[in-house]
Amino acid sequence: MKKLNVIIILIDGGRLDRIMNSNYFQSLKSKFSFFSNLITYSPHTIAAMHAIFSGCYGTRTGTNSYWSTYRFKKNRFKTLTEYLKDLDYYTCADLHSEIVIPKQGFDKFVTYDEDKDDIMSRHSDLIENFSKTDKNFFLYLHYSKIHTGIRDSVLKVYTNFSEEYFKNRKLNEQRYDKLFKESEIYLKNILDKIYSVNLHQNSLILIMSDHGISVGEKMGEIAYGAFCYDYTLRTFAFISWPKIKPIEIHQQVRSVDFMPTVLDLLGIVTDSEFEQLDGESLIPLQIGKKMKEKIAYSE
Repeated sequence: MKKLNVIIILIDGGRLDRIMNSNYFQSLKSKFSFFSNLITYSPHTIAAMHAIFSGCYGTRTGTNSYWSTYRFKKNRFKTLTEYLKDLDYYTCADLHSEIVIPKQGFDKFVTYDEDKDDIMSRHSDLIENFSKTDKNFFLYLHYSKIHTGIRDSVLKVYTNFSEEYFKNRKLNEQRYDKLFKESEIYLKNILDKIYSVNLHQNSLILIMSDHGISVGEKMGEIAYGAFCYDYTLRTFAFISWPKIKPIEIHQQVRSVDFMPTVLDLLGIVTDSEFEQLDGESLIPLQIGKKMKEKIAYSE
């Protein structure tokens, strides 16, 4: 029996407070379950994404710092991609860097030039192509333009102790908000495409952020990855599948919970030959049941 396709859309650097004040993102609550109290494992992309893909904390997997991609213990921790590949899914990623997610299990792993390529057109074309196949697929789409804009206008210009940056909070806000607005345009285009080719009828769709970004809240951090404060640790997720009953979930959940949630939705049993997961399925919360709130660890 054919299973649901899986589409993950990652809004790199998406702040929760902007999500809560965005008319477009809030409109998604009519079709998606919305997790408004999600805690990421790490306030930077590499460790955060390895935790999402493995369902485990980086203290166990080895990917617990900014440049620790290649310390990921792939022989001990099985990724979401590998689980889907085992079920004969065609697996594809389109992203801005080879090191932000685990590569194992992907049939096609493509990086774009974040300075030159039209990400929206690339991802729209991928969706169009996948809509024409009868084979189950996993598609990971990484929207990096917030990251790119902050890299160029903040990280390359200031240090974590530049007084000029911290004295211009309003300018920092405006800079970020412009980049965030572009992410809304991107996401609307991509979701409109998914719905226009009817992929929503047979797909699990997960939209989330890896971490937030500072706009000058704390001296010593001009962007992210230096501190563990709410503005970078609190993120969000929207998830949908056919016949879902939308619900907003206010309870604290963890980024490591989404990999086991996807496995649960697809009826996939974890592989006993690999390490146990740190995360747990959030399906009970999505069908209105109670779950004990777990401590969310970040570093």
